[in-house]
Amino acid sequence: MSSNFDLMPSQFSPEGRIHQVEYAEKAAQKSGTVIGLRGKDGVVLAVEKLLTSSLYEQDSGRRIFTINANIGMAVAGLTADGFAVAEKARQEATNHHLQFGKPITINHMCDRIAAYMHAYTVFSSTRPFGLTVTLAGWDEIVGPQLFKIDSSGVAAGYLACASGLGEQKASPLMKKYKFSDMPLDSLVQTAGSLIYQVHNESSDKDFCFEMGLVGKDTDGLHCINPDIWIALAVESGLRANKPGYCG
Repeated sequence: MSSNFDLMPSQFSPEGRIHQVEYAEKAAQKSGTVIGLRGKDGVVLAVEKLLTSSLYEQDSGRRIFTINANIGMAVAGLTADGFAVAEKARQEATNHHLQFGKPITINHMCDRIAAYMHAYTVFSSTRPFGLTVTLAGWDEIVGPQLFKIDSSGVAAGYLACASGLGEQKASPLMKKYKFSDMPLDSLVQTAGSLIYQVHNESSDKDFCFEMGLVGKDTDGLHCINPDIWIALAVESGLRANKPGYCG
């Protein structure tokens, strides 16, 4: 039953909770699984994009975006919210380049997006984003980096992370791997295997596998759905006996 304390994100309940933020987090958990893996020389983002209909155009509703040349973003949650946050991230990247004459770092991008998402939790005239954002980046100085930002604007760095429907199932599986020693091709295979393992054939819809990767092997550029890497990931996923890929 709703109460007066869940009508706006700027109001705490007597228990110290912000119900609107909790509802937004639940919305993010209802979408297809998003997995991020950080290896020794690259980062992989993998997405289980659930298909609502057999007539669904596969390229529609993409959940992986290129923000800057070396920064990629994957989103779990409401697709429209994901597009809005991705557009904001691109604006931040453009403004930073115009002001400072150099590309924005992923650390700075993470801070800016986290602050932007948090701002939507403190005003009664807005609603929180029903979204979890995963950011991936690589440069020659820092190397690979992976961040996750939740609906409240809390950000943290990860070696591996998951969000969406399969988060609870993927997390213990990821703890079995030592990702920091993995080259990019091993990350791709592992990401494909994990997505197919967490997909629930009995209750989930068919899905399209999407992937973004950035690292030394891509010359520091974020690439979305490169054919060779997609084939490697899907082959690994199919070996997990989880059919359902379309594409």
